[in-house]
Amino acid sequence: METTLILLKKKLLRIVKGEFNITDVLTGNQKEIITKATGCDYQIRSIRCPESSIYRTITGECNNRKRSYFGASNHGYARWLPAEYEDGVSLPRGLTEGKLYNGFPLPLVRKVSNEIIHTANENVTHDQERSLMFMHWGQWVDHDLDLAPFSTTKITNKEVHCETSCSFEPPCFPIKIPSQDPRIKDQNTCMPFVRTAPVCNARTFTREQINAITSFLDASMVYGSEVPLAKSLRNQTNQLGLMALNQNFTEAGLGLLPFENKSQSLCLFTNKSMNIPCFKAGDARATENLGLTAIHTLFVREHNRLATELKKLNPHWDGEKLYQEARKIIGAMIQVVTYRDYLPLLLGDETEKEIPRYRRYDESVDPTVANVFSLAFRFGHGSIQPFVTRLDDRFQPLGSHFRVPLHLTFSASWRIVMEGGIDPLLRGMLVDHAKLMKQNQMVVEELQERLFEQLEIIGLDLAALNLQRGRDHGLPGYNAWRQFCGLSQPRNVAELSEVLGNPELSRKFIDLYGTPDNIDIWIGAMAEPFVPNGRVGPLLSCIIGTQFRKLRDGDRFWWENPGVFTPQQRRALSRSSLSRVLCDNTRIREVPRNVFKVNCYPKAFVNCRVIDRLELSPWRQRRN
Repeated sequence: METTLILLKKKLLRIVKGEFNITDVLTGNQKEIITKATGCDYQIRSIRCPESSIYRTITGECNNRKRSYFGASNHGYARWLPAEYEDGVSLPRGLTEGKLYNGFPLPLVRKVSNEIIHTANENVTHDQERSLMFMHWGQWVDHDLDLAPFSTTKITNKEVHCETSCSFEPPCFPIKIPSQDPRIKDQNTCMPFVRTAPVCNARTFTREQINAITSFLDASMVYGSEVPLAKSLRNQTNQLGLMALNQNFTEAGLGLLPFENKSQSLCLFTNKSMNIPCFKAGDARATENLGLTAIHTLFVREHNRLATELKKLNPHWDGEKLYQEARKIIGAMIQVVTYRDYLPLLLGDETEKEIPRYRRYDESVDPTVANVFSLAFRFGHGSIQPFVTRLDDRFQPLGSHFRVPLHLTFSASWRIVMEGGIDPLLRGMLVDHAKLMKQNQMVVEELQERLFEQLEIIGLDLAALNLQRGRDHGLPGYNAWRQFCGLSQPRNVAELSEVLGNPELSRKFIDLYGTPDNIDIWIGAMAEPFVPNGRVGPLLSCIIGTQFRKLRDGDRFWWENPGVFTPQQRRALSRSSLSRVLCDNTRIREVPRNVFKVNCYPKAFVNCRVIDRLELSPWRQRRN
């Protein structure tokens, strides 16, 4: 649809004088014709759903029986505020140099990153209350909720290479380099950036971004969000309901994730002599970093453990039943751990206000992940440490490579296969502290200067990418979101200083942006002081809390919704824990009771024998 609108506007520019918004000159009837001709009515067309269904669909369709597309994969993100594009339709904010927004131009995102976000690897404060596992669980959950795939759409027939192009040629929106950049001296170079793939928007005709995965907290990162992928992840050699495991390597007998079978797998380039491809999982980002791969591996093992135990309880169940029941339990466990253990440590004293007690499923609630949430939930980038630690079974440093710089661990599947598996990583995640996000220590240089350095032409800047992504998505500025959340909207340095509690930082923001209205949502929200006992400020607390409330209340398969599980099954699930998953699926025999808090070994660790097991007897079913 977007290509159609752009080409239409080009034609009309020959006869219409001056600037105009293409959607304003089309009649309702013309819009309807375009919607149908481009196939865009599919996005808001409900399909007929089965009368009864005891399991989720892989795609998330038909969770809501009236609006089958609510929360489904390959649909647009929800908009909580109208998009703000440079041309009112699709061009990213800040595209045209010198264009004024609220009276001021938007600063280059790399300049904002250099002046506000950069943190030297040595200049890190450890969080004295949150473990590194707390940070990793946030990313694990995020990869269950949203994935914005790159656009492949070209407006012209010209060959476009976004890895090397420094001009705005859709889908490329390269990050420009400011003068006096501390690392990149050639201003003619740029950082590659590809716009998120658009999805048809038959309602307002403005550009919307696609979420390639299901919105629901449904363990889609384990099982996939499209049927062909889900099938390919299963063990098809028997009728035991198992997930496929690696056929080439194990971790001392314990399963590893299967490899993807791509000849050009990215992971091959991080160590060419090892010839180890990336792992394959329900989410394409499974090998992005080692901690993430470890959790992916853990839950595939847990699925297979559950399916095996359920087979013992119910020898008459076939492979499909075993797979679906194990999948259903995994999804519920992730919901329990996230809402009981993770979110209260994130939202602190705001938890009950933002996510009140569960009452029931509400089919009028749209659980679709919001566009702004996909940016806001990147707050965790401020909690990432610059090194990855690996520990032996006595929780001592593992050999000479126990502490690896973060940038050498991206897409490095070979390190898991050849350097000890996932146990050493998980031990490190349990005892390491998360980085404390501070206003003068936002994102470490491993991410801000050396992201994917082994794979890209130039080391990328994660903070600049986040800021550019917000502009690509047409997200309104800081104050619009403060207003959305019922918070004050600072108008000048003094008022911003009051909100941030930091006159120096406020002055930097105003020097760069001119007005608080223009501050990019990600950096503005990140900069706020934490709510009491939380790890985000009031704005992030509101956005994250609102999203997780919708994800719960708009999910027909939520674990506490009566009829999804029996009362006995719910009681068993309520006692599940990440500590137990670690005990059941690794060779780690001592764990903390709360893995998200900082725990010193051995003082805060207990033997696995005292951690509650998941009681599976409520799943025993009599043969008819």
